[in-house]
Amino acid sequence: MGMFSQSQLLQRVFNLQLPNIEPSTERKWMEQHFQGLSLSKLCSSMNRHLEDMLIDQRSSSPPEWRQDGLFSFCYSLLFRAGYLALFERRDNASLIYEEFRKFDSLLTKLARCSLKQAERKTVISTQEQLWELLSPEWTSRESESSSWQLSYHRFLQKEGVDAEMQKRALLLQLWTTQCNAGPAAFWLLGFLLTHPEAMEALKSEISGLSHRDASLEHPLINPLEASCMPVFDSVLSETLRLTAAVMIKREVVQDKVSIKASGQEYHLRRGDKVCLFPFLSPQMDPKIHEEPQVFKYDRFLNDDMTVKDEFYKDGKKLKYYSIPWGAGRNICTGKEFAVRAIKQFVVLFLTYFDLEMCDPEAKLPPVNPSRYGFGILQPDGDLLVQYRPKRMQNEL
Repeated sequence: MGMFSQSQLLQRVFNLQLPNIEPSTERKWMEQHFQGLSLSKLCSSMNRHLEDMLIDQRSSSPPEWRQDGLFSFCYSLLFRAGYLALFERRDNASLIYEEFRKFDSLLTKLARCSLKQAERKTVISTQEQLWELLSPEWTSRESESSSWQLSYHRFLQKEGVDAEMQKRALLLQLWTTQCNAGPAAFWLLGFLLTHPEAMEALKSEISGLSHRDASLEHPLINPLEASCMPVFDSVLSETLRLTAAVMIKREVVQDKVSIKASGQEYHLRRGDKVCLFPFLSPQMDPKIHEEPQVFKYDRFLNDDMTVKDEFYKDGKKLKYYSIPWGAGRNICTGKEFAVRAIKQFVVLFLTYFDLEMCDPEAKLPPVNPSRYGFGILQPDGDLLVQYRPKRMQNEL
């Protein structure tokens, strides 16, 4: 990916310049909107949209099997629900998703300056289309004053960002908020389908939640926020350990000597740029995680079914043993929203639908290597599955 600064990547990928906005100011705004009451409202909206979309999937009578690629299904549904929760437009979510997927599929090439001529034309076209579809002028007439999008629009105005850059900033936020949940849900369900013991353990945990009405047309009290789901949490942690491949970039603010566990010293100078890749270590480090290439749904569970959060390397307890969300002061501000969205989707889907692979012997597709460094990995291909509405609630 190279050692690009954030401003260089914004310019190269999103044609965006935000010279007047301090990162700390934008982060503070984001934290206000992804915590507390604001987070609860977003999660409620996300859950409502997920339920509405799953109602559409249950419309066939009698229940019939439907086939789809698991990646396409997860990405489409979670993207559209997330878009509606944040941007609150109901009439163009599918069009936004179609254009976004074109843009996202070429984003890594765009960042690395390796686009072919035809691909560059596609990128330009999709960017311009998305800028218009997301522009404040296009949506503000129908948005409520409390909507996330309108609040972000006002934040940009307050910071002196011109109208053109406001439109481009919205595409950046669309990508930032929607590019990871769908792929993460794909890998999670894919691992469950290819590891039956993990699927059974999670289904057993879900069946222990508060009883729900058999029909989504009558949404019940959401038990997810109040319920402890250690099996799900472990499955998600293991999924992210195997598929979160973010780059963490830092600039050295003063000269220092960094001493690693091996005793090796690194002399860092003020102004040096450091790039960390946690996917290699700690996430895939065999000294920390036994058989790191293998999916183990209970890797983050203790024997008493409590969350396992103590890991060691060479006899020393680790502060960080998996870093899918970043760490410290720069941890992802949208982490809690993303986790709840994935949990809501998986629990709702496994509660109301039968799901199986079309080929019981199928394997998960390999990773698309171009996605290393850009968040949750994406597959090179898809996993063909079939699903149908459950006939009765107790069929879980």
